[in-house]
Amino acid sequence: MPDMLVPLYRLPRMPDLAPDIKIRPALPFESHVLLAFVGQHFSSKWVDECTVALAARPSRVLIATEGSRLLGFACFDVTCRGFFGPTGVDPEARGKGLGKALLLAALHRLRDEGFAYGIIGQAGPMAFYEQVCGAVVIPNSDDGVFDNALV
Repeated sequence: MPDMLVPLYRLPRMPDLAPDIKIRPALPFESHVLLAFVGQHFSSKWVDECTVALAARPSRVLIATEGSRLLGFACFDVTCRGFFGPTGVDPEARGKGLGKALLLAALHRLRDEGFAYGIIGQAGPMAFYEQVCGAVVIPNSDDGVFDNALV
């Protein structure tokens, strides 16, 4: 899968979510909940990236919550400077706009930190990224930073 480039100076505003759903940085004492969630629903490599994101101050992983329930997460500026991802939403919480909201919240953070462009590494749902944030495929990026990673 190729990487995608996002012009951060053209980001749309944050979408409205249900009033009881919040997006915020994960806190250190929540790491056991987040890492278990990522391990259960996604992959051990994503657990590793979330661990690094949690070690940053402020945290470089945003979470979507409904009360005390974790619904999703999005990492940014972790694997490489300016990178977005990984990100994921609980399968039972999909269809509420959380993926879009987490993506845009993370990209807004990158922009606020001075980046003009963000990179979505090994972008999966390319049409989604094109539509939500104007991402474009980076030519010849299929091998990217994740190529030859340890298994």
